[in-house]
Amino acid sequence: MANEKNQQTLVSLHKSLTDIETFYVVDYQGLTAGQLGKLRKDIREKGGQLIVAKNTLINRALQDGGRDFTDALKGPSALVLAQTDPAGVAKALSDAAKSNDKGIPAIKGGFVEGNKVDVKVVERLASLGSKQQLQAELVGVLSAHLSNFVGILEAYKTKLEEQGA
Repeated sequence: MANEKNQQTLVSLHKSLTDIETFYVVDYQGLTAGQLGKLRKDIREKGGQLIVAKNTLINRALQDGGRDFTDALKGPSALVLAQTDPAGVAKALSDAAKSNDKGIPAIKGGFVEGNKVDVKVVERLASLGSKQQLQAELVGVLSAHLSNFVGILEAYKTKLEEQGA
């Protein structure tokens, strides 16, 4: 019979992975307790969650969901779930890696919106910025175009009024 603690961890992993479309597998070995705590906090602020468990349990939970990450689960690994902002969570991981000379946490692989991706895709995603930043840029671009359009309509209205008078 399997260890009861491992069974509980596996059930917890299954619950955590329910309805998750984006997650990253990272190497966290070498981080101090303080750095790991700060990383957890930064990820939580971006709408994510850091889960540290045995590779065999992570692998089993992922395979039960039809996702195979056997190749990425070598050495100490953690699972970083991104519930709301995949780019923001990737940026938090990237910023944490840049803040220390070891480059840890190191991304081993990822699963973004239902597709398995390699490290380079996750790095590009991290360079985009957060979802809120991208939405703000889009609103700025749209409002500028709408403002120009309103200006053109007002000018045309004025022209028609002058012609009618």
